[in-house]
Amino acid sequence: MTKFFALLILTLSLARPVLSIPQSAPGPAFHKLQALAGDWVGKDDQGNKAETNFKVVAGNTAVMETLTAAGMEEMLTLYTVDGDGIALVHYCPTNNQPRMRAIPGEEDPKKIIFSFQGATNLPNSAIGHQHKLVVQFQDKDHLIERWTWRKEGKDFETTYTFVRRGK
Repeated sequence: MTKFFALLILTLSLARPVLSIPQSAPGPAFHKLQALAGDWVGKDDQGNKAETNFKVVAGNTAVMETLTAAGMEEMLTLYTVDGDGIALVHYCPTNNQPRMRAIPGEEDPKKIIFSFQGATNLPNSAIGHQHKLVVQFQDKDHLIERWTWRKEGKDFETTYTFVRRGK
């Protein structure tokens, strides 16, 4: 019985490197997304009211954004570290889920540019979907988001300007 446990411990200790999953270290850009935690109010480029909330979730490994804009149902976006970049999945009221990715290059980025990588529940790319997102950090209490909607090969940009609630 003792030999069995010794063999089991040896097997598990040798298997450990194989079973371990490499962790991606969040960089300055992801830390900036985490620092957005809280409620934000603002307007779109037409002057319509918009609100968003950022919440750090899943043991600090993801940031969840819930955006509500005038005339639209609530949208949800999850941001996560992905190797040398940041990945996002956008859950849209149009019932498709675009995936985007950014590779921030600066030590203290002023903006993060997410580019379309694909989508679930999007049978063809001519169907309307969010195709690009630019998150621009003005300072710790001011934020601009530029969402690009693509439909039938044409892009339409909506800009949201936010200020941290209470500032």
